Amino acid sequence: MVKRNLFLMSSSAVHGFGYLEHAQTDLTSFFESNNVQKVLFIPYALTNYDAYTERVGSVLKRWGFSCKGIHTFPDPVEAVQGAEAIYIGGGNTFLLLRTLYEEQLIDLIRDRVMKHGVPYVGSSAGTNVATRSIHTTNDMPIVYPPSFEALRLVPFNINPHYIDPDVNGTHKGETRPERISQFHELNDVPVLGLREGATLLVSGESATLIGPPTELPGVSYGARLFRKNQQPVEFEPLSSLSFLLKEEV
Repeated sequence: MVKRNLFLMSSSAVHGFGYLEHAQTDLTSFFESNNVQKVLFIPYALTNYDAYTERVGSVLKRWGFSCKGIHTFPDPVEAVQGAEAIYIGGGNTFLLLRTLYEEQLIDLIRDRVMKHGVPYVGSSAGTNVATRSIHTTNDMPIVYPPSFEALRLVPFNINPHYIDPDVNGTHKGETRPERISQFHELNDVPVLGLREGATLLVSGESATLIGPPTELPGVSYGARLFRKNQQPVEFEPLSSLSFLLKEEV
């Protein structure tokens, strides 16, 4: 039975670590356990594809993996069809999703991941599009995708870069929990708020929250789960979140 393999990061850049460094041990293990040597990188969330691919690729190459941007292939569909692993980076979620639709990659990526077991790595916007929809992104709608529905690799939504309200702060605007609550006024889908440094690792029907191997003092790398009409629930790294995979899509 083919199983999905997902590595969903809140962010590539985390305070106290170099670029992707917070995830080096776990991401390397993820690739190695899935026999990945070549990574297909999708830089559609930013506009400078070459520079973005070089930034990610230079790190992966130091770790022993090759990385090639999808934009360098004559046909993006063929690139996805032949990919050993798919990595979608962060940036603007609306731009990313629109481009995935334009290139006719939504159904194909879902098929490759869900039916053929191709490993998927997402960061920030790349994590947003792995979920049911992009309704819980933090990004500005700089373009308009044909739909907010995303890859549906998991049957819930994620809010990357989740931050708790500053109880001592002077900012009086809406907090992140308030915005998620507004989403739940019109939607029933659970939302997992991933703090910086947190990653959701999915293997088949198992989902585990993980964090950096070295934690900075006083920093939480956990996650907070929001459900409609319920109090949020806190989860620390190494917590099992497999129950979320049983949500109806």
